[in-house]
Amino acid sequence: MKSQVKETINSKKSIKEFVTNNAIQLVLVALLFIIIFIEPTFLSINNLRNILAQSSIRVIIALGVGGIIVTQGTDLSAGRIIGLAAVVSASLLQATDYAYRMYPDLQKLPLIVPIILAMILCGFMGALNGFAVAKLKTPPFIATMGTMLIVYGLTSLYFDRPPYGAQPIAGLDLAFTKLAQGNIGTGNFRIPYLIIYAIIISVIMWFIWNKTKLGKNMFAIGGNPEAAEVSGVNVARNIIIIYVIAGALYGLAGSLEAARVGSATNNTGFMYEMDAIAACVVGGVSFAGGVGSIGGIITGVLIFQVINYGLAFIGVSTYLQFIVKGLIIIAAVALDTRKHIKKS
Repeated sequence: MKSQVKETINSKKSIKEFVTNNAIQLVLVALLFIIIFIEPTFLSINNLRNILAQSSIRVIIALGVGGIIVTQGTDLSAGRIIGLAAVVSASLLQATDYAYRMYPDLQKLPLIVPIILAMILCGFMGALNGFAVAKLKTPPFIATMGTMLIVYGLTSLYFDRPPYGAQPIAGLDLAFTKLAQGNIGTGNFRIPYLIIYAIIISVIMWFIWNKTKLGKNMFAIGGNPEAAEVSGVNVARNIIIIYVIAGALYGLAGSLEAARVGSATNNTGFMYEMDAIAACVVGGVSFAGGVGSIGGIITGVLIFQVINYGLAFIGVSTYLQFIVKGLIIIAAVALDTRKHIKKS
């Protein structure tokens, strides 16, 4: 009899712990079921394909942000750095016969050149963030907020150039837009290229996180920076590298976003960092540091994107969607903090 009571108590504790540890995911799943109940056609193959394609760029961004959060950091500049990459890559990849080219005399460039240039430029911005955090000991929130403002100013100066002024950089080369808008396969078995890119980047980042010294050091720094330094880890150098990798990923994501939309402005990427941070926390990356996985980040992005797409699909106001996103971020971080306090 006592053993049965003990098993019942343990079972209740297990259920309570599961609900506590996965509360935000359970709420999002419940919200998804409500969306499906209101509009059953939401589960069409076309919608799911669109969700996966839209999630792909967000996955690339979140994989950069996730590594920073693992080290007890954050990155408020991600969205603006994405905008910088979008504007730069788009301006260099306009069709040669487009009347309003930013560089009228520029010869057609190989697609890879502007994309790599954007990744290098954004990697440099990531290095500035990393240097401010690791060497100048600036809190990540403040350092990346400063970079966010700097990058937005630089992007706007570049974007608002004579003679055409601040108008969208459009007329992109068809090969560039196809890079993001194209599909492989036929009929209902079409797979957007974006999904393939996201899978490739995810595999690369999984390898870095789980099979390299950098990944090992990243989790050690996130778990306890002082202990990591005592054990011989060059904390500053590793943090800078992690921010550089994040910046390069933003550069790739920004280029793909410009190609997907077919144009770019200085506001491309606005608030994308909020979605990435929320997706990371929903996916189990802890702000306390030292905890996170690639699979969790991908899951978090998918859950968040399904909710975003679903709310728009059933006609929920864009303004109300911002409120829902804000509540999700607050709830996710609050629950993460509570779990950390319990473990302490």
